[in-house]
Amino acid sequence: MFGVMRTRFILLLALAVFLMPIAARNAAGAKLIRDTEIENTIRALGSPLFEAAGLRSADVRIFIIADDSLNAFVAGGQNLFLHTGLLLSAQNANQLTGVIAHETGHIAGGHLARISDRMRGAGTTALVATILGALAAITTGSGKAGAAIALGGQGVAVGSVLAFSRAQESAADQAALSLLEETGQSARGMRDFFKTLEDQELLPPRLQNPYVQTHPITRYRVEAVEAHLERSAYADAKTSPRNAERFARMRAKLNAFLNSPSRTLEEFPTSDASTAARYARAIAHYRNNDLEKALPLMDDLIKAEPLNPYFHELKGQALLEAGRIDEALDPYQKAATLAPDSGLIRLDLARTQLAINRPALVKASLDNLLFATRKNPEMPMAWQQLAIAYGRNGQIAMSNVASAEHALLREQLKDAIYHAERAQKKLPSGSAGWVRAEDIKQLARRRLKQSKDRR
Repeated sequence: MFGVMRTRFILLLALAVFLMPIAARNAAGAKLIRDTEIENTIRALGSPLFEAAGLRSADVRIFIIADDSLNAFVAGGQNLFLHTGLLLSAQNANQLTGVIAHETGHIAGGHLARISDRMRGAGTTALVATILGALAAITTGSGKAGAAIALGGQGVAVGSVLAFSRAQESAADQAALSLLEETGQSARGMRDFFKTLEDQELLPPRLQNPYVQTHPITRYRVEAVEAHLERSAYADAKTSPRNAERFARMRAKLNAFLNSPSRTLEEFPTSDASTAARYARAIAHYRNNDLEKALPLMDDLIKAEPLNPYFHELKGQALLEAGRIDEALDPYQKAATLAPDSGLIRLDLARTQLAINRPALVKASLDNLLFATRKNPEMPMAWQQLAIAYGRNGQIAMSNVASAEHALLREQLKDAIYHAERAQKKLPSGSAGWVRAEDIKQLARRRLKQSKDRR
């Protein structure tokens, strides 16, 4: 579910989806991507490492930043941020696994980004706001731009948000090597990634890759990995075919959604019959508004793998965005059945059900949206759609509660208070909905007061 052409596949969240008006998304400089398949691919590569490090895989949150630079970092607890530039530059799954192992070393070692005291313990929304604000400042060269995005500024020094000391980098390397060895994986990918960046340290800082600025690469560190490879029992271990294929599809999908259709079709010509290449071509034709070519490719992919939810999801997205709403329902329902734990797919199914607007489908959309908001509570679109579904189902008070949640996430604090108060007038005092409305109201008032105090 990307949205470069119209809005969905890559939800270009530029902090926008959390806090800013939609019109401001492109101005933010840093953007988040949400996609179930890509997130699950990264988690599949990372889970053995997370578990080996004593972390619960489900507790590690993965954020994908739409940015061409080769960068990755951890921040605010067990939050892993990866740039699309890094994902596309990795030549194989083992290289990406090496990067994830290194960042897992930072999490396990407690080497988290140094954020101002006011941000410690903040929610995900505030954390991502600060991180993306810092990245926007790096991208634009404007500290003011970054401060504006980071909720009016949090006193964050951009250089300290993402940077680690060389001692911490060395410790993370050693942890990564131990984790790779413990999980029976080769460190060649980690070594190869370091070597591609090593020469960057000789360049002036303004020309260096951000990964080098935040993760100093030294000859000593490269040699340490090479020494490990000489004694490792898994130096020549190969990535599993399943993970290799997952990685290939992820890169093809990112390429197809982030690059122009013409470039995608050139990079993945018809002579390439691999599933990843056919996937990329299907996306390119769909983005080119050519469903006559896109749909047969999607149908071929589905025929080959009828239990793959992401192929059904792509077909549903293409049909929905083409205005063929009734036709989009079946592939979205199949995708949701095959991936019932995906809040993003359930959200898109609910959007389709609401667009068709038949009473039975409106009622069904409520279950999907309630699941989506539980799974992704920081996603404003889910709350907005839930407000619509409640309203059409005659549950006006709960529609007000959902509208208050939506307004709070977008930092429309006065609107959040207004909707919460309207909800409380209709709900029994002390009921779950009434209590949540009260929480939203109090939180919005505190934020308004904090905003006034900062002036």
